[in-house]
Amino acid sequence: MASTISIISSMATRQVLAELVAQFQQTSAQQVSVESVGGVDAARRVQAGEAFDVVILAANAIEQLTQAGRIVPGSRVDLVHSGVSVAVRAGAARPDIASEEAVRAAVLAARSLGYSTGPSGVHLAKLFERWGIADAIRSRIVQAPPGVPVGSLVASGEVELGFQQLSELIHQDGIAVLGPLPAAIQITTIFSAGLSVTSTQAQAVRALLDFMTSPAAAGVKRRNGLEPA
Repeated sequence: MASTISIISSMATRQVLAELVAQFQQTSAQQVSVESVGGVDAARRVQAGEAFDVVILAANAIEQLTQAGRIVPGSRVDLVHSGVSVAVRAGAARPDIASEEAVRAAVLAARSLGYSTGPSGVHLAKLFERWGIADAIRSRIVQAPPGVPVGSLVASGEVELGFQQLSELIHQDGIAVLGPLPAAIQITTIFSAGLSVTSTQAQAVRALLDFMTSPAAAGVKRRNGLEPA
């Protein structure tokens, strides 16, 4: 019997992968296990040589791991596009985020702001610098540790205004998602899969990734706040 395909992924794709794997296994006897952790931790573990079959992270992280000799060259497959949304605690006032100017005003008015250590957090920090407000809001920023959802900090009241991938916010209880960032400042991350050099079952992995990129998987992706790549 084939060995279990082991996947390590970032938290942004945790829920969609759980559903896609469950759907795949309805028609396949192939067993698949998924471990979802903070993207920074996932990349570090793969870089350190920990054995997995598939690595699913932001596309730039997959490219970096390929350059480092940890992902098989040419094996990258883009799975989803993920945008950033804004959330407040359930029942709290809902600031306007309909335009870039409105989001900037909401950021300046918030008592505390939260974002992740992942790609969206990096882009937000650059956005705040471009707006010229980084120094003014620095003491109010709460950066969620790897693997800790920003939404959980919003739900607990630690963060008043939270920014994270929609796919991570929509499954969080105790918050209200205001909507996506306006197009002018939207941060879209491509999440991709790569075959680890430690894998010994490339054919089985290919069958799984073929399913994950098939039209049959599109509905699951959209239901989880993601767009097919």
